[in-house]
Amino acid sequence: MQNHQRKIYVTQLHKVYNEFSQALLQYQTDKNALNLKEAGLNSQEEINTFIKSYFKVVKECDSTDECFSTAYNKLNGSVPSFSKTKSFVLSNGASIRPLYSPAGQILVNLGVDINGAKGPNIQGRDLFWLMIYSNALIDDFGENAPLTKEERENMYNTHCASSSVELYGCFGKILNDNWEMNY
Repeated sequence: MQNHQRKIYVTQLHKVYNEFSQALLQYQTDKNALNLKEAGLNSQEEINTFIKSYFKVVKECDSTDECFSTAYNKLNGSVPSFSKTKSFVLSNGASIRPLYSPAGQILVNLGVDINGAKGPNIQGRDLFWLMIYSNALIDDFGENAPLTKEERENMYNTHCASSSVELYGCFGKILNDNWEMNY
């Protein structure tokens, strides 16, 4: 039963990942740009406009409290917290929190709850953190995308599978394990 549920979670995550990958490439193409920065994805306002233009948004929230669950746990049971900013619910049922957070090649820190406020509300099960890089790739937190297998594994061990307050690492582990939740 748990294996079946994990496959459902990964399938939903993969769907969100694919939709974002396609939308980012389309955005870059529409702007005739070499990367997302050149295309104009360079502010919170522009990211919110991108979301509303390239996705079917069924709910727009001024705070994550309105689009996400009010409480989440990490795999080890600790309670994480994250920025309470503008969020959206997409037609596929996923809640997203896009945060313009430029750091190196990272442009957007994207919080994704693949099934909205419904449970289990656990980071690494239905809550994930994806980084959108200037080159239009989506990966875990790192210097440049794509990350190496070793970088992703280190993020998983250091953050997802630990008591770290950081919320990264679970998505990279799923990428490393060929879209399977083996943890």
